[in-house]
Amino acid sequence: MFNRFFNLVEIRTKLASLLPFLLGLAFVYSRYQVINWSLTGVFFASMLAFDMATTALNNFIDTRDNGQPLPFARQTALVILVALFGLATALGLVLAFSTDLTILLAGAACFAVGIFYTFGPAPISRMPLGEMFSGLFMGFFIPFLVAQINAPSGSLVFIRLDWQMFTLALHWPELVKLLLVTVTPVATIANIMLANNTCDLEHDRAVSRLTLPHYIGVPAALNVFAGLYYASFLSWVALAALGLVTPWLLAALLVAIPVEMNIRKFRLIQTKQATFVVSMQNFLLLMLPLVIATALTRI
Repeated sequence: MFNRFFNLVEIRTKLASLLPFLLGLAFVYSRYQVINWSLTGVFFASMLAFDMATTALNNFIDTRDNGQPLPFARQTALVILVALFGLATALGLVLAFSTDLTILLAGAACFAVGIFYTFGPAPISRMPLGEMFSGLFMGFFIPFLVAQINAPSGSLVFIRLDWQMFTLALHWPELVKLLLVTVTPVATIANIMLANNTCDLEHDRAVSRLTLPHYIGVPAALNVFAGLYYASFLSWVALAALGLVTPWLLAALLVAIPVEMNIRKFRLIQTKQATFVVSMQNFLLLMLPLVIATALTRI
């Protein structure tokens, strides 16, 4: 039962949301030295339930289209994904009413993108936008929501709505710091999707799923793949130079060696069986040092 459930929601892929969550916690601890564990726990449970729900929805739709079996009967799988969506929504509303309007609006945007990523007349995953949306909404919005929940009011974004006025205030210095910190999760998560779409290019074309590699070609996709990792390393240098993370992060630039080796492997062959795993390896190689370095810093 549990094994089938974990297969349905692909529990092994949840590192892609767990590490940005931990990066958000590290940023909060580094910047404010305070964490509201109860609200953060509610957010984590909502985030995990929603991540599992969107994966279950993706598998539910894909198996319907390609005729492959699910770990459960289709009606049972539908009940599971509806229950997960319901749990994520309920916890999200509890969180929104316990915090502010910013959490409600940002959370609603994440829910909308998660659902329409694979559902609807024009799913995001079938367009050349999957890399951008997955990178932005998992790599940036998860740390942003963790920070917004825990930061003192108005430290990042402040929104107020009443019958007379809508007020939006952005604290740019803090947002720029967070943006720099999240370059790596945005880039590496986008590359997981880019690697997936490059490996599946011919199959995707056969089912009219026209992703980014279809439009720009495999050589350009491979250059984007490498360029996003190089952008991550440049962001590390900028973070250390600006004092936003401990200079010890520069020692972790040594991971550029295995990352570059993985980039070269992927340039040679792009298949799920042989080389898709390098995108996950690079994600871990880049994210783990950044999370640790951020947690050890006091801004």
